[in-house]
Amino acid sequence: MKLILTQEVTGLGAPGDVVEVKDGYGRNYLIPRGFGIRWTRGGEKTIESIKKARDSRAVRDADHAAEVKTRLESSVFQVKVRAGEGGRLFGAVTTADIATAIVDAGGEVDKRTIVVANPIKSLGPHTVTVKVHDDVEAKVSLNVVSG
Repeated sequence: MKLILTQEVTGLGAPGDVVEVKDGYGRNYLIPRGFGIRWTRGGEKTIESIKKARDSRAVRDADHAAEVKTRLESSVFQVKVRAGEGGRLFGAVTTADIATAIVDAGGEVDKRTIVVANPIKSLGPHTVTVKVHDDVEAKVSLNVVSG
């Protein structure tokens, strides 16, 4: 099955890429979650618009990526969440929560570039990875606090 990716899928491709996947993977996972749409000949305009949007959001070059990386790694971001007794969270900290905390502190990051290795389900300091550029990853320090 040929699909046009609408979002970044780890190990598969970036938005705007045309990929060939197994029918079940595309039909049962990628399409229902909005990660891809079926490829058609008329979809070429869709591919162009997705790539234009991706290029406008992308970091310009490696020098700018290094600058963004140092800015992200130099500070600790406060993520406010609801928590119960003993510091356990109601749910987990999402990439959207992390992106909001970074943007509120003056950073610039897209939630799709944040990689959380293990779900964050407790208060305190945590570290996540942000893919700033294809070759540049930043280790971002978070402080999850009850709020």
